[in-house]
Amino acid sequence: MSRQRRLRDAALWLAVLAVTTAILIPFRADLDKAHITLVLLLVVLGAGAQGGRVLGVGIGAASFLIFDWFFLPPLHTLVVANPVDWLVLIAFLATSIVAAQLLHREQESARMAGARADEVDRLATLGAEALAAARAEDALAAVAAVIRESTRAESCTVYFAGERGMQFGASSPPRADGVGAVPMPPLVDWVATERAPAAETAEGTSRLGRAHTPVREIVRESDNAVRAILVPLTVRQQTVGVLRLEGGSVAHLDDSQWRFLDALSYYAALGTERVRLAADVARVEALREADRLKDALLASVSHDLRTPLTTIKALAHELGALGDERSQIIEEQADRLNRLVADLLDLSRLSAGAMPRHLELNAVDDLLSASLQDTEPLLKDRELIADLPVDGAMLVGRFDLALSIRVVVNLIENAIKYSSPGTTIRLAVRRDGQKLLVSVSDTGPGVPAGEEERIFTPFYRPAGERPDAGSAGLGLAIARQMAEAQSGAVRYTRMPAGSTFTLELPAADVSAP
Repeated sequence: MSRQRRLRDAALWLAVLAVTTAILIPFRADLDKAHITLVLLLVVLGAGAQGGRVLGVGIGAASFLIFDWFFLPPLHTLVVANPVDWLVLIAFLATSIVAAQLLHREQESARMAGARADEVDRLATLGAEALAAARAEDALAAVAAVIRESTRAESCTVYFAGERGMQFGASSPPRADGVGAVPMPPLVDWVATERAPAAETAEGTSRLGRAHTPVREIVRESDNAVRAILVPLTVRQQTVGVLRLEGGSVAHLDDSQWRFLDALSYYAALGTERVRLAADVARVEALREADRLKDALLASVSHDLRTPLTTIKALAHELGALGDERSQIIEEQADRLNRLVADLLDLSRLSAGAMPRHLELNAVDDLLSASLQDTEPLLKDRELIADLPVDGAMLVGRFDLALSIRVVVNLIENAIKYSSPGTTIRLAVRRDGQKLLVSVSDTGPGVPAGEEERIFTPFYRPAGERPDAGSAGLGLAIARQMAEAQSGAVRYTRMPAGSTFTLELPAADVSAP
């Protein structure tokens, strides 16, 4: 309530008291003290109802003096002749004060109930606007606008945490420089990192709070010199952004406005999280589309490369017949490129689910013998030891023999690639329940921690490996997908010295002849 209005109400009710007194004076000989008390008490209640507690108590004190001066003998003095009249005066004054206090309390309760109802209406409106917003950024901007209006701040800015630090998210009124275009103030980064509120004073200094403490404590300790407040936005124990309110009004928020700001801050945190999730979804969709285009491109290019490779190899063979020693190098590189093209084609078929499969009963001995025969020329100075069941039992499974040979060959080639000359590679096979386990172990450097699943992604290369290391990083990816295409799996196990890759295939039972 403004000072001018308070003075106007005080003058009005003093005039009402004066008129009431003037009306009662001619009849004071016929009126009882109780009648006068009730009439004056009505004036006190009216003043308190309109002007509040202070005016009600003031009019009550003035009525106390008027009662004594005009209506208690001796008249026109403040002396009380009858001691019992003191009881009447004190009871009147106490009743006036208590009535003004109770009326003030009820008015405050009604005001708070109205404020809470208004808060609920605003929250409901805000929730409806946020749900109706087509874009996450629009919902966050709506939250910022409601916060600015409810706190009467000059501006409300929401920053969200991105991969490159804090970035500009939304502002009310809107800014033209857009998302991510504004350099982040150091204080915003501090609030996000420490999860603690902060305040900026009119003198340009900063007041820092402690984690999980309300920002209102900083404001109350700053002697109304606060120019802006910064609040961390937290969702599921994770800081997703920072809310910054600027303006002189932020230093004069009442308790209901602070409660409303706390509720709206959580809305802002949810809006910020929604912006981040929407960005993640868009990024995933872009990656999925890029992967689909990549597969289509690889399939098309791989088919087109087959014909020129065949021509190159035929010409190299003719040059070798003429005695040109360079033909052997050309044929080796053509074979290498041909293997790469074959891998790309197989990867495309596997990704599209178009790889043909022939699931039938096969003996593990046939799988191992064919795999050893294909990899023997690649061993060079390494030794390959095959560990078979000691009881000599024949292991049988239901799998595609050609695909399984390809998987085992890829695992052996991977072990050769990452093991040093003179070391031993072990190939073991056993049955575990309804699974056949074919494992390939080497004594190489192993897989870095945290990369255990990434090694099965296409084109994976260990950190620090040269681009021309001799492979495209498709062997393990093809091995896993070929195994899964026949209800199997390929798993990695870290060893004290080296790595073990295990092919799992469905086992089968065959009656002895």
